Formats: sequence, structure tokens, C-alpha cells
Amino acid sequence: MTAGNRPRDFIPVRIAVLTISDTRGLEDDTSGQVLSDRIGEAGHRLSARKVVKDDIRAIRHVIRDWTNRDDIDVIISTGGTGLTGNDVTVEAMRPLFDKEIDGFGPLFHTISFAKIGTSTIQSRATAGIMKGKYIFCLPGSPGACRDGWDDILKAQLDYRHKPCNFVEIMPRLTEHMRGKAG
Repeated sequence: MTAGNRPRDFIPVRIAVLTISDTRGLEDDTSGQVLSDRIGEAGHRLSARKVVKDDIRAIRHVIRDWTNRDDIDVIISTGGTGLTGNDVTVEAMRPLFDKEIDGFGPLFHTISFAKIGTSTIQSRATAGIMKGKYIFCLPGSPGACRDGWDDILKAQLDYRHKPCNFVEIMPRLTEHMRGKAG
């Protein structure tokens, strides 16, 4: 068996879940619970979970805090990706990204279209990288969270997934920052 064909061992990823909502708390956060349950079922570690209001400064405060923590590799948010005036997740997140993961939104929409048809157009699901951490912004419905996790993130956050996955390139996400201090 060649090195490229050897089975890989699972590598658990440390994931934080941020629900963005003006109407939910942890006790009735069904979307955040869907993600938390699936993270645990997949063998990953839930490092943090929080609900924050649809407020750009509040969202950025949590994201900046979490991207500075050593026990978080990935942040998944749910909520605030729609079109209403209160939906500010994308406006809060995009300016923080070092790089945007351009294919995430279109892939999410392809999966979503198969299930909810043209209603997927009302979502602005997006993703990016900040300080070497992945950030994925999913819509606020439990169904959208299931779709985002089951059909995209579960595989991409599994080191065993081939031909490639997000986990194998994690150590290289901050290459551009090395040697620039001083």
C-alpha cells in the first residue's frame, strides 16, 4: 500500500457555535443545538457555544475573542444571513476575513435549492478564514444547519475525507503571517 492509499486516522476539530438571533436564547436555540449535536456525533469537540443579538459590534466582539483562543479551530454561526434589516451576520463577518472561501456559498445554495427550491436565494451563507480559523456562516433554520453540516462541513472537517479537506491544510492557514512580526 502506498502512502497516499493508507487510511488516515480521525483528527477531532475544536469547534465553536455562535447563534445570532434577537429572539432566541440557549434554552430554545434549536439551530445551535442541531449543530452542537452533530459536532459531537462526528467526534469533534464543542469548545464554546453562545447566543448573541443581531448586532455587528456584538458579533465581532465574540468572533475576535474566539479567534484569539487556542482551543477553537472552527467557528460556525447560524442566523442573520437573510435579507431583513436585522440580518447583519455577513456585514459583521466579511470585513474580518483574511480570505473568503468563495465556493462555500454557491455549494450551499446548490444543496439548498434541491430541498427548498428558489427560496435559497434569500440566504447569504458565506465562509472565510480569520487568524487561521475557519468561520462558516449558515442561515438560522435547523434545516439549513443540517444541510450545511451534513452535506458540506461533516466531510470537509474530517481529515479522512479525500481527495482533500479543510483539516489537512489547517497548519498552513497562517503561512503568510510567519516572519512578519517585529
